[in-house]
Amino acid sequence: MPKYANPEECRGKLKRLAAFFSENVLADINGELCREYERKSTTPIMARGDLEVLRAAINFHRREGLHDRIVSVVMPARPPARERWLTVREVAQLVRATWRYQEVQHGHATKRWPRRHIARFILIALYTGSRSSVVAQASFVKEPGRPFIDLKTGMFYRRPGDAAETRKRRPAIQVPDRLLAHMRRWARKGARYAVEVKGKPVKRVSFGFQKAVADAGLDKDVTPHILRHTAATWLMQNGADPWIASGYLGMSVKTLQSVYGHHHPAHMEQARNALGRRRASSAFRPRLT
Repeated sequence: MPKYANPEECRGKLKRLAAFFSENVLADINGELCREYERKSTTPIMARGDLEVLRAAINFHRREGLHDRIVSVVMPARPPARERWLTVREVAQLVRATWRYQEVQHGHATKRWPRRHIARFILIALYTGSRSSVVAQASFVKEPGRPFIDLKTGMFYRRPGDAAETRKRRPAIQVPDRLLAHMRRWARKGARYAVEVKGKPVKRVSFGFQKAVADAGLDKDVTPHILRHTAATWLMQNGADPWIASGYLGMSVKTLQSVYGHHHPAHMEQARNALGRRRASSAFRPRLT
């Protein structure tokens, strides 16, 4: 678990798995037992994430020489790729809803603005394309186990120096200039962490984020992870080179092309041009009436 990208998230998954599988041995694990776990999980996506951890734990156990059988963990079907992404206007609505939200007590507005940290989260997640857990953990000061944003050079070291690389790659990137200017201003005002409340780093923003989504009048399917989808979509729409964009996002070129490639202005350009080109000696000339 210490090498997991998000140890706390992994801890939660292991607790759920232990509560269900604790009376079983490896020989009990089969498709029916895995499907029962899926049925009892909150969502199929949650079940899939948990069972991926179970599979990794079993494989680790085998590599350590503690058993020598192949144990198959049957996974729920992978959900289809999301098509939902945010427009510039929707992002503006969301940021405005978080920044302007003022706490009200006994019918009177206070001087507390309890959702402004979510506005920072939105800007960082969107303009770096980073995963939610990376943004929530990021620090302006080097700390063990935390992603580090170097405000002098503008480099965002998304993978802590003492963390192993995983399938969810977290390459270092250069922070966009406008976002970097905001970060430097936050640090001058005393911020130690990229997203913090009362000087402490946040663990998650999901609850406040959903409240902001409702205040902004957006759909319930707008989750923190949609900001990463939006970053990838905007990069493709603006004609970014897929190889460079995939490196910035920390995903494979294959994934970027298969999920977001159709947003690129050059997507299937040769095919479109070929079909739209007139043929000089064509006997078939349809008329549209």
